Amino acid sequence: MKKSKKSDILRVMSRINQKQKTKKIILPVLTIAGLILASFFILELNPVSAEDQVQELNSEIQDKQQEIDTLQKEIDAYQEQIQIKQKESKSLKNQLAILENQIAKIELDIEATGKKIEQANLEIQNLNLQIQDKEAEIKNQKTKLSEYIRLIAQNDQVSYLEVMLNNDSFSEFFDYIKYIEDIHGDLNKNLSELKTARQELEIQKSNLEDKKKQEETLKDDLLKQKADLSEKTSAQGLLLVQNRLTERQYQGNLYQLQLEQQQINSEIATLEKTVREELEQREKAERFQDFGPARLSWPVSPARGISALFHDPDYPFRYIFEHPAIDIRAGQGTTIKAAEGGYVAKVQFRGDKSYAYIMLIHNDGLSTVYGHVSGVSVKTDEYVSKGQTIGKSGGLPGSIGSGNLSTGPHLHFEVRLNGIPVNPLEYLPAF
Repeated sequence: MKKSKKSDILRVMSRINQKQKTKKIILPVLTIAGLILASFFILELNPVSAEDQVQELNSEIQDKQQEIDTLQKEIDAYQEQIQIKQKESKSLKNQLAILENQIAKIELDIEATGKKIEQANLEIQNLNLQIQDKEAEIKNQKTKLSEYIRLIAQNDQVSYLEVMLNNDSFSEFFDYIKYIEDIHGDLNKNLSELKTARQELEIQKSNLEDKKKQEETLKDDLLKQKADLSEKTSAQGLLLVQNRLTERQYQGNLYQLQLEQQQINSEIATLEKTVREELEQREKAERFQDFGPARLSWPVSPARGISALFHDPDYPFRYIFEHPAIDIRAGQGTTIKAAEGGYVAKVQFRGDKSYAYIMLIHNDGLSTVYGHVSGVSVKTDEYVSKGQTIGKSGGLPGSIGSGNLSTGPHLHFEVRLNGIPVNPLEYLPAF
């Protein structure tokens, strides 16, 4: 409100008081003037402490962003080094260098994610303050709106004739009429501001919910990064043991590991072909056909993330072989379900630390392999339905069924098309 309007109101109030008009006319004018002045001072005396808090939080949020940006530059530098090393020859020395960079990068990822969580928390605090401030503003506007409506109703009971008879001049009469019109104008303005404030409040509340979801996602990311760090550190330990061997010992051990993987791969491929041929000649083939087209589902929940992709360039044992599967993070002993109905072609489980797996054959030339299992619930030469429990996950280094090349609890999940490994993610629902 302009100062001239304030002085005009005070001038009229003074003149009216001096002439001692009737209370029926004086009181509404005094109340109207007082309300307008009060509204002006309320706007001027709005608490600044909330604004100061918001500004302080905004400053802290910007500081966090700068810290995150600095960390991101370091992360990008490590990622660049990893990509360079991945293009070099597959050797133990090179794989160790990749792992060293990966571990350093993950440590920075963890630090950066922690900063992002702190930043999200500050933004949540900021939004909460803004919401509280906006709710207080709405409450104040509702109070003013109620008073405006009350005054309008009160003045509607006074006729213009009474106003003219109780004022000494047409000037004072028109001043009174003008201020009544001002009240109506202020009422419309207040209604518009109240509507705008409500819309802004809804937006702020929506932003708050989005920010809370973002914070939860970041916390999940942090857990996955910590699990990834543990797995990479474990892999580094295994590779360092290899690195300490003499050249002759190393070559012999490498040959043994490669031979083991080749035998597993060859066994699975040969077995699938043989089993399919046998099924075609047996009565059981009719039951096999009852399963219909193969539509795979997740054997364990992918909520904890994928620790290694199909032919993953970050796979720690890539110097030995290409990863023919995806590794789905799963706690030791998690229930494994058949990705599709089919025939149990192989259950390789000795109850010791050697690599254990289950192989199922499905329609459409597909088969699935479930590796590092710590327990089995099916037998070779039987049929299973989609979603049926077939075993328990493993992968914890040194545990039953884990084998020599495992760095943490997970399910090794292969999908093969006519015996050849293919990317499982192309056959599974999105997650």
